[in-house]
Amino acid sequence: MLDTRLTARTSPTQPSTAVHAAGETVGGPAFTVIAGPCSVENREMLLLSAASVRASGARLLRGGAFKPRTSPYAFRGLGASALEMLAEARDLTGLPVVTELMDARDLDAVDAVADVIQIGARNMQNFSLLAAVGERDTPVLLKRGMSATVNELLLAAEHVMAHGNSQVILCERGIRTFETATRNTLDISAIPVLKQETHLPVIVDPSHAAGRADLVPALAAAAIAVGADGLIVEVHPDPASALSDGAQSLTFDAFAEMMRALAPLARVCGRRLDLPLSIPLDALSDNGVSSSLRVCA
Repeated sequence: MLDTRLTARTSPTQPSTAVHAAGETVGGPAFTVIAGPCSVENREMLLLSAASVRASGARLLRGGAFKPRTSPYAFRGLGASALEMLAEARDLTGLPVVTELMDARDLDAVDAVADVIQIGARNMQNFSLLAAVGERDTPVLLKRGMSATVNELLLAAEHVMAHGNSQVILCERGIRTFETATRNTLDISAIPVLKQETHLPVIVDPSHAAGRADLVPALAAAAIAVGADGLIVEVHPDPASALSDGAQSLTFDAFAEMMRALAPLARVCGRRLDLPLSIPLDALSDNGVSSSLRVCA
C-alpha cells in the first residue's frame, strides 16, 4: 500500500486544502485561472500579456524564465532578466507570479520573485529539487510527469510535503500515449480520482494537453465539469511569432472569449469565476509600454 500519509483524504467529508498565494486562493469556491505566455520573451510582451489576462479574469500570471526544451537549440528562456520582468509585471498588475524552477541552484533567485513555484513535468521525480522547494514556504505547483501514474504524482507531492511545505497544487497536463492527434492525452478521469484520493487542489493545463489552441476551450470546459479547481493556460499577443509553444497559445481575444464562455459553466458546476480586473492603459504607457493593446472587458 502506498504511503501517502500527507496527501491522502482521510475521510469523504474532509475539506479540500486551499493554497494561498499573495492574496489569491487555489482550491476554494472560486475557479482560479492562471494565464500568461509560455516564455518571457521581452518586457513589453510580458506587460501587455499580464494586463490583458488580468482584464479577462485571470487571477495569477504565468511566465517562464527558465525553460526545459527537448532541443538544446530551442529558446530556453531569458533567465534572471525574465525574473525581473515578472516582478515588474506583478507590481504593475497585482497578479501573483507563477514561474518554473528547473535547478535547485536557481531556487533563491526564483523564490525571491515567485508567488508560486512551478515544478514541471520533466522534474516531477527530481527528488532533490522536490526536497529543496519542500524546505521553503512558497506554494508549489506540481505538474504530472509525461508518463507518470496518478500514484507517482501523489508520491512526488509527498516528497515536497514531507519536507515541511504543505502548500501544494497538483496539475494534470496530459500524459504521453500512442495517440498523435493531440500533443498529449488529457487524462480527464485523473481529476475526479485526485479529488477523491487527496485533499490537495487540482488544476488542469489544457494548453500542453492539446498542443493546439483551438482545442483549449473545450478541454478547459471539461476541467470545470469534472471538478478541477482551476486552469493554467498559455496566452500570447502573437502566437505565430512566439519563441515557444505558439501553436497551443491563445490570443488575447481568444482567451477573453473562453473566459466569458466558462463563467456560466462554472456557476452551473457550483464554482465562481471571478469578474475581470481592469487596469488603465495609461499605467502601461507610464511605464514605457505601448498602449495599442485593446484590453477586453
